[in-house]
Amino acid sequence: MSEPVDRARSALTEAPVDRLVDAVADVLAGSYGITAVELLQVDYRLAALVPLGPEEPVTSPGHPAWRCFDHQEPVRDGHTAYVPVSMRGERRGVLRLAPVPDASAVLAELAEIATALAHELAAVAAGTDVYRAARRTRRLTLAAEMQWELLPGRSRNRPAFRLAGQLEPAYAVRGDSFDWSDDGHRLWLAIINGTGEGVAASMLTALATSALRNARRAGLPLADQAALADQAVYDQHRGERYLSALLMELDLASGVMTAVDAGSPRLVRVSDGEVTEQPLEAQFPLGMFEGTDYREQRFPLRRGERLFVLSDGVMEAAGQRARYGETALDRFLRRTGPMEPLDAVRSLLGDLRAFVSGDLVDDAVVVCLDWTGPDA
Repeated sequence: MSEPVDRARSALTEAPVDRLVDAVADVLAGSYGITAVELLQVDYRLAALVPLGPEEPVTSPGHPAWRCFDHQEPVRDGHTAYVPVSMRGERRGVLRLAPVPDASAVLAELAEIATALAHELAAVAAGTDVYRAARRTRRLTLAAEMQWELLPGRSRNRPAFRLAGQLEPAYAVRGDSFDWSDDGHRLWLAIINGTGEGVAASMLTALATSALRNARRAGLPLADQAALADQAVYDQHRGERYLSALLMELDLASGVMTAVDAGSPRLVRVSDGEVTEQPLEAQFPLGMFEGTDYREQRFPLRRGERLFVLSDGVMEAAGQRARYGETALDRFLRRTGPMEPLDAVRSLLGDLRAFVSGDLVDDAVVVCLDWTGPDA
């Protein structure tokens, strides 16, 4: 580790939570003569890179900042450099730096410092609103605020898998959500196709998500996780309100997927340019009836295979003459092969907005999982 990188990490650890970027700026000025340091965070919709200060967000797709964010590599633009601020596959934004010495070794060290900043941003997130408030281009509805607080992140990379998800409409989502967790041996996924309006929908999803986490952390099998969440929702609403969910557990050594379909969204497999729907055993939504017994099903994944989970808001979105799931979806999924999961998710939702000629009316959730092979 170089001396500037070591100093930057120490400075970040000791800095007040609202002065993380200032701490990095002091180190960069003393070590490299960099006098302009700016953090651009990606917004909730994945459509703007938003400065902490009063400057305008960066929205042009061809801008060097977006090239840096999309390709996850440093980008030079004259004496200015853009460096990705990411950790464990979670893309938080980019650092805009100037003037940057013309040396590849310097760019490599700056990338290390930006990664250290990403880790520290994640560490302080629960204790400050500075960075959350700065990365929104408009006010979130209360329901959307609750939904985003539930999420485990927006993207994640491990040797065995790559994973990403997104909610839309990002600033006004109500009931759709997703959750994930891994322990080095298994990856758990839960995709919830919520129902209802406003805060009531987000409260129902929060109840189901918390119940699923409680069961998962207790070490219960997938079917029992579904049963516990089903009972929690039923006890609260006595069958008057319920919600659909798809629960999955991936064995990272074998690639075998276990699934419980509780009235779930659509599960699509993409392999070698072919798009096929994974048959699932349809079972009752969570909370519809008391004491539902859920059954697990298993199927193997092939190395290099991609899965998409798509809620009704994607499948049923209507254009002028047809629904997205009936016409444009499969064609678009075939084109996502070279894309990273987060780029595939973002591009799919952009294609969906173009199909409906504007913002989405109903909630939509898209989750993309790449199985890259057994985790050594």
